[in-house]
Amino acid sequence: MEHPDKDSTNTQTPSIGYGRPHQDGAVLDLFTSWAHRTPDAPALIDGERAYSYAELDRLADTVAETLRGKVGPGDLLGVCLAHSVSLVAVTLAAAKLGAVHLPLGPRPGERRLRAVAEQLRPACLVGEPDLLPPGGERLPLELPTAGVVAALMPGEQARVPVGTHYAVLTSGSTGTPKAVAVTEPALGALLHWYRDLTGLGPGERHSLLIGVAFDPHVQELWAGLTSGAALVVAPEAVRWDTGALTDWWREAGITASILPTPLAEPVLGRPWPAGLALRHLSIGGDRLRRAPGPDVTATVHNAYGPAEATVTTTVHTMAPGGDHGAGAPPIGLPIAGAVLLVTDEDGRPVPRGTAGELRIGGRGLAAGYLDPELTARRFVDAPAGVVGTDRVYRTGDRVVMRPDGVLEFHGRLDDQVKVSGVRIEPAEVEAAFERDPLVRRAVVAAEQAPTGGARLLAFVQAEDGADPEALLAAVRPWLPEQAAPSAVRLVERFPLDANGKVDRQALLAEAPTVPASADDGDGPVERTVLKLCRELIGRADLGPSDNFLAAGGNSLAAARLLEALEGEYGVRLRAPLVLRQPDLRAVARLVEERMAEPAAATA
Repeated sequence: MEHPDKDSTNTQTPSIGYGRPHQDGAVLDLFTSWAHRTPDAPALIDGERAYSYAELDRLADTVAETLRGKVGPGDLLGVCLAHSVSLVAVTLAAAKLGAVHLPLGPRPGERRLRAVAEQLRPACLVGEPDLLPPGGERLPLELPTAGVVAALMPGEQARVPVGTHYAVLTSGSTGTPKAVAVTEPALGALLHWYRDLTGLGPGERHSLLIGVAFDPHVQELWAGLTSGAALVVAPEAVRWDTGALTDWWREAGITASILPTPLAEPVLGRPWPAGLALRHLSIGGDRLRRAPGPDVTATVHNAYGPAEATVTTTVHTMAPGGDHGAGAPPIGLPIAGAVLLVTDEDGRPVPRGTAGELRIGGRGLAAGYLDPELTARRFVDAPAGVVGTDRVYRTGDRVVMRPDGVLEFHGRLDDQVKVSGVRIEPAEVEAAFERDPLVRRAVVAAEQAPTGGARLLAFVQAEDGADPEALLAAVRPWLPEQAAPSAVRLVERFPLDANGKVDRQALLAEAPTVPASADDGDGPVERTVLKLCRELIGRADLGPSDNFLAAGGNSLAAARLLEALEGEYGVRLRAPLVLRQPDLRAVARLVEERMAEPAAATA
């Protein structure tokens, strides 16, 4: 019999949620098992070349043997490689050695990489010789990517929590990236859940697309290797161009894919392409603002999770063909093994329906940071009455748990922001500016871009003669692409709030509007290109002779520019071609040429 007061007491139910019982899963052992059971099955497809499980296993063994005795259990092994068979082979080799895989991406920035080498002290860095810091022995690696070396780093190595399988960087408020240590049991449980969610197995094809330094990359890479499926390396263009992405899904026969939210939203915003084999699309990294339409033939999973809880903590699944509403989808329910709390400032669970801070515990919880003091501040004791976890991670995210246990995301409690799906600490960006002797102080604030999403602005007190463009150019090598501000504005003072802290909202409100360029373009297409780029980059002074990338454009801005041009003129351009253009005038001419092609063909 139903409790008569069920509805009236529902709001007093505490905001505590438990995922179903988890199942442990191996990581490297599962790959090895598939290499023995199905040695000839494709494990990785990179363009026209396919590598079998046996071939990939042998390649990883070769790398491991080169490093054996020099890199061992618990050592940090930083990897500076792009999506490729070489990246996957080195990742496998790290696991075979018991080393801790630290994915840094192919272009982490020279100064940023040096800071990582000095402060995290990895035992080894793998990448192209010119990229790696000087010093230490260098070992050539036998890999399909020519010239890759392993640089053995001198000095005492960093201490890593026992059992760590991989470490991943997140933005740090001290100006130094925080390294999160994730254990093999946590990753194994995640992969087991994901395989169960998607049915991933032999004969399936999973994309290898997520940025290498972004922690969902670890999930997609190991998901394929531990399931007997094939990983398929995405061409560079698909990360910029949603049309190229969906074409590639079709041509490559992709059956499961993970996308960052800023790339997924334009895909969901256009008619769903016919002929896709895609069965499951997982989306994460930022708040998803649109649900899939009824024409979408894949099951869409809106996933949420910080790196500190092993990539994914909650998921909201939307079946194909359904009406999922017009608003932002919730972030859903806890995955297997997860424990969720919504708490007040003192860490006590609030009633369901009340906003509070999300705290995460359970099987997926990371071991902590490589900084024990920071670990103690963010990984705290679970409150009394909570079972299944003795500690929880304070996310800093503001959420509401509905009466049915589903979580809704309501933003950040602190100053941390997300740009293009990547978490950014403004303090890290500020510290990068303050390395310049001309800079007395920098404050970074986020504002909503006219075309959606967040963009960063840097407000700088500097010595006389400082040039904003030069300051921005100097700071880029220290930062990931998404953390580079759209513009630098010189200020004489910083407004303060009632607590004596810099008032970022007042800074944004006081920021002078930059006058538009006197040259508004020659012809309607050029004027449209200028208008779009000014909005996307956040610089009203852009002119026809400016270069898109040099002016502050990034991958997300390029993707939105292509979408807008296709919507305006019906022409479909590829990102690499657009980005090779010397200036915005040339981009406009390219649009005009494509517009003329159908007319020329029918003349």
